[in-house]
Amino acid sequence: MESDPPDDAARRRAHLAALRRSYVRSVLGEHDLAPDPFAQFQRWFDDAVAGGLTEPNAMVLATASSDGVPSSRTVLLKQVDERGFVLYTNHGSRKGREMLANPRASLTFPWFEIDRQVVVVGAVEQVDRAQTEDYFRSRPHESQLGAWASEQSSVLVGRAVLEQRFAELRDRYPTGAQVPVPDHWGGFRVVPGTVEFWQGRASRLHDRLRYTREVQGDAPRWRVERLAP
Repeated sequence: MESDPPDDAARRRAHLAALRRSYVRSVLGEHDLAPDPFAQFQRWFDDAVAGGLTEPNAMVLATASSDGVPSSRTVLLKQVDERGFVLYTNHGSRKGREMLANPRASLTFPWFEIDRQVVVVGAVEQVDRAQTEDYFRSRPHESQLGAWASEQSSVLVGRAVLEQRFAELRDRYPTGAQVPVPDHWGGFRVVPGTVEFWQGRASRLHDRLRYTREVQGDAPRWRVERLAP
């Protein structure tokens, strides 16, 4: 394979290094924060929706294997409440296997268009079966079939294999038929130990405010700290 001429390679490096912009849209002070991270997340999520962001519920999920090998991918947030942040997946997928074997994860919501991101770090627990079934039945019919058709993260010899599986399932469960909830599919909840709210600021002096969970008695308490950018 031919490499770029030295001058072209240098220009590419210089162009990449020069890619930057100033963040001047907003500020985030301690007095701006809600009492807990879930209420603060909802405020910012509403801003992301109102701002017309593409898939504001998209988040980068980072997991690690039992021996510490990391992996990440973009998934969709499907539920959030005071218990945590919920996504759904095939238990046999890489992320599913890793969350079962090493139940810790991180979530990043990269809201570039409004100069914000939210980073969640915490323990992982499985969503109860009743909640999984309720969510599965709320999905479009063909998405339900897709959960059966795809042995997620397994190697395929070609796309035709996947499409054939899907076609067979569509014949078995035509539109209007109830699709059973797969045993190998379900929800995972990231229960946050920390939630960081990052607001881009000028001169790279960003605002970073982090909630940390502290348990006192039966109720969690949240400590807020400012982090250096």
